[in-house]
Amino acid sequence: MNRIKQIVKVGIAELNIVRSPDNIRTSGLGSCVGVVIYDEQQALAGMVHVMLPDSALAKTDNINKAKFADTGIRELLNILKREGAQMYRLKAKLAGGAQMFQFSPQSDSMRIGPRNVEAVKRKLREENIQIAAEDVGGNNGRTIEFDPDTCRLMIRTVNKGVREI
Repeated sequence: MNRIKQIVKVGIAELNIVRSPDNIRTSGLGSCVGVVIYDEQQALAGMVHVMLPDSALAKTDNINKAKFADTGIRELLNILKREGAQMYRLKAKLAGGAQMFQFSPQSDSMRIGPRNVEAVKRKLREENIQIAAEDVGGNNGRTIEFDPDTCRLMIRTVNKGVREI
């Protein structure tokens, strides 16, 4: 019996996983980066909504792992592996990392979007995960939705319409 496709929502600084036929979605990607890691053969995908580049920025020891690129990606990989994903098959797609505000002069601390993108890419390289596609940068917010059946990431960008990668 076929069941109705559900859309699992991932909030800011959250992560989750889905299996086909369900999709996974996050909105509110300004300087944040939405990272989708998937195992096409398993029709299994996970998403983390990264808010900040590095957990070293945390003010406490008890941190929300999904908030940071380094800990969020590691946590998502652990969950995907427990669900049967194979590391050698994993690929990633990412979107977001916009520079939402213009600062002059541009101090590094205000470059949150670009720093998030750099941190995500660095962590994916460390984990030997290929980036299959990306839509990062710019200065517009995004909503993304991933379908583990087709491995397509739909990106709705404010004032720019919809595209798929």
